[in-house]
Amino acid sequence: MADEIAREVWARSPRLGDTRLVAVDGPSGAGKTSFAVPLAEAIGPGTPVVHTDDLLDGWADQVTFWPRLERWVLAPLREGRPGRYRRYDWEAGRFGPEWTEVAPAPVVVLEGVTAARAVIRPELTFSVFLTAPLTERIRRTDRRDGGTLSAYLVAWRRGEEAHFAADATAHHADVVVDTTTWAMVTPGTPT
Repeated sequence: MADEIAREVWARSPRLGDTRLVAVDGPSGAGKTSFAVPLAEAIGPGTPVVHTDDLLDGWADQVTFWPRLERWVLAPLREGRPGRYRRYDWEAGRFGPEWTEVAPAPVVVLEGVTAARAVIRPELTFSVFLTAPLTERIRRTDRRDGGTLSAYLVAWRRGEEAHFAADATAHHADVVVDTTTWAMVTPGTPT
């Protein structure tokens, strides 16, 4: 599937300046990070992956972080300049001092909740929305985090649901993938 999407990305024109921006969106536990990395590899060596979790200023910044992403990463890439961002240190509760550079590459993958939101859709070359049943997503996040983040994720999931409903993200995606079967479903199908 990653190879097929990679071919489609290369067949399309850049829309964020000279960059083809590819969004991998979906709810927590859907498999976004696990999918984005092999997708970037299929697109080509050195394809940068920007994880929106690295740009969040804690749990309450689920949707409101976007101006930081715009200023630090998207605006420079749009102008053909390197973007850069400071990664949020979830244990320390603050942004780290080091900057991570994002080269103005032919393709950049943006991965995370709200990565394919309405404000960026006109500049996306391709968007993937990943989904899975809630029980499976909870099982995955508990396995990943050892269950230590369960209390945070209850509120996080409510925020995701509200965002995806208001934004109609899955409806506007180029492809929707159920990661329990790795089957493509029709965009706009309830997730």
